Amino acid sequence: MESTQKQIGYIHVYTGTGKGKTTAALGLAIRAVGAGKQVFIAQFVKGMPYSEIVAIKKYLPGITLLQYGLDCFIVNEPTNKDIEAAQKGLLEVSEIIASNLYDVVILDEVCIVLYYKLFSVDEVINMLKSKPESVEIVLTGRYAPNELIEMADLVTEMKEIKHYYNQGVEARKGIEY
Repeated sequence: MESTQKQIGYIHVYTGTGKGKTTAALGLAIRAVGAGKQVFIAQFVKGMPYSEIVAIKKYLPGITLLQYGLDCFIVNEPTNKDIEAAQKGLLEVSEIIASNLYDVVILDEVCIVLYYKLFSVDEVINMLKSKPESVEIVLTGRYAPNELIEMADLVTEMKEIKHYYNQGVEARKGIEY
């Protein structure tokens, strides 16, 4: 399976209303680290100490993860501080992608940021157009805009069929966060 060809990095979009978008991206990150690749994860919107952060810091030194969210604002309207945090994240991620130091870059929940217009689709598309050829990029979140779907090389839609949350089960540590 090992190839001597120069590897091309593709653009993935994981979207939809179903559970598993971040989980799929994290699975790809683990696979990449297992293959000796360097991974950068930017979590937009999220600012809480989720269990995946604990695991990454403790067990996966090949993954760098930074959060560009203050809290999970999606139950309220985003504040100016939420907008500033997201825009700071986009600037930093643009520089990280351009640096070519990472083989895989994951923009977790970036589609939610776009849905709430914390920064523009055009800004993300311009960043993606200028990525080094070998960098693999994964964008996650509900409501992926059509422009990203059209640009992506791989698009997966997670569709909720049934979820115990609808029966009043709250998010559980180690399963949902």
